[in-house]
Amino acid sequence: MEKDSKDDGIEGRELREIVVPGDVLAADDALKSGVGTYKEKEKIYAAQLGVKSVRAGYVNVVPLSGKYMPRSGDSVIGTIIDIGATNWLVDINAPYPAPLHVNEVPWKVEFGDTSHYLRVGDAILVKVLNVDETKRIQVTMKEHGLRRLTGGQIVEVASSKVPRVIGRNGSMISLLKDYTGCRIFVGQNGRIWVDGEIEGIVSVILAIQKIEEEAQVMGLTDSIKEFLEGMSEKKS
Repeated sequence: MEKDSKDDGIEGRELREIVVPGDVLAADDALKSGVGTYKEKEKIYAAQLGVKSVRAGYVNVVPLSGKYMPRSGDSVIGTIIDIGATNWLVDINAPYPAPLHVNEVPWKVEFGDTSHYLRVGDAILVKVLNVDETKRIQVTMKEHGLRRLTGGQIVEVASSKVPRVIGRNGSMISLLKDYTGCRIFVGQNGRIWVDGEIEGIVSVILAIQKIEEEAQVMGLTDSIKEFLEGMSEKKS
């Protein structure tokens, strides 16, 4: 179903198509059934509430909300919530915490010395190594760029909004970096790390909040550009 362009107090801009379970998304062979959809009698239907998206010949439904569901290969931002003799327990904003074993960190950790390397409350960049049939999650820090985060701020958005924060071909995240001079890392789990000058961090946080609120709006990148330009004018 189509939402009117004045819904949610947003006027004068086209909204993306919001669909509910059972809505027909395609009725020919031009598109294939993707994530959040199912096919029945040559028609493709929405299997969940979300935004219709067509990419590379597939029609998908991007959920509007919900807990992050980890997938192997995802880069995420986690927080240490418990420490054992041979591992750390990491909150990655998923339904279940993920153990980080001493074999999956770049240091040689002796038995019982885990707290000397990572402490409860530490924020870390990790990669989802594996998710098995019982939803047990394994993460790693052994790949290049994965590390403990120091300084900066962490912002949280719904994981379903991550593609909008990144933008097509990285357009949105590049815009945020160029206008604020901040370093930004976007985790697939909806956690975003921002580091830089205080004014830049504030601008990024406000822009991210705007992106999340207006994620279904077409032309969002141009809107955020105008917003950042307005922020810059206020500072000068």
